[in-house]
Amino acid sequence: MAVGNINTAATSTAATSAVTGASDATSADRFLKLLVAQMQNQDPLNPMDNAQVTSQMAQINTVSGIDKLNTTVQGLQSQFVQMQALQGATLVGHDVVVAGNKLDFGDGAGGTAATGMGGFELTSPADVVKVEITNAAGRVLDTVQLGAATAGRHSFEWDSSKFGTDTNLSFKVTATSGATVLSSTALMRDKVLAVSTAGDKLTLDLARNGATAYADIKEFN
Repeated sequence: MAVGNINTAATSTAATSAVTGASDATSADRFLKLLVAQMQNQDPLNPMDNAQVTSQMAQINTVSGIDKLNTTVQGLQSQFVQMQALQGATLVGHDVVVAGNKLDFGDGAGGTAATGMGGFELTSPADVVKVEITNAAGRVLDTVQLGAATAGRHSFEWDSSKFGTDTNLSFKVTATSGATVLSSTALMRDKVLAVSTAGDKLTLDLARNGATAYADIKEFN
């Protein structure tokens, strides 16, 4: 289906180019007719300056060139999205990392896993990083002290063996440098169920986060 879409996009681009070419030719022909009429009816004692004629011809060429460039860019963008869809289809069934605060228990989800996993991203180094594990009601079950951390992406693991079999858990990251609370983004792992294109955007359908823009994917696993 994706290959058919690419072929359709290529045919559509070719047809658009043909129509645009005909339109450009019509515009140029109209311009030349107006220019000839202008020269035929000019004042013999005050003829048009050569520089003025050249300037007018340069303007019509510039406008025509911009129109062709815009059409070419639109065609390339359409084909790029279709190629992204083909590449995205290979991600189905694989894990990705996105912004989110749900703990991942991997294949052991349902109470058999003893380790929950999550991640976070810091914009600057932190002296202290702590992660609070919360249940669906928002109650803090445990706090994990991770110590200092550099700027960038980090992951952590949490031993859930002492806290029952509930896997519907979330986490909150707090990073500080001295007395300053730093900006942080919680990251979670999710699974790609399907891909789709709408307009010029590629969207991934994730198991827990639903429709997510391809550009919002932080990491592919």
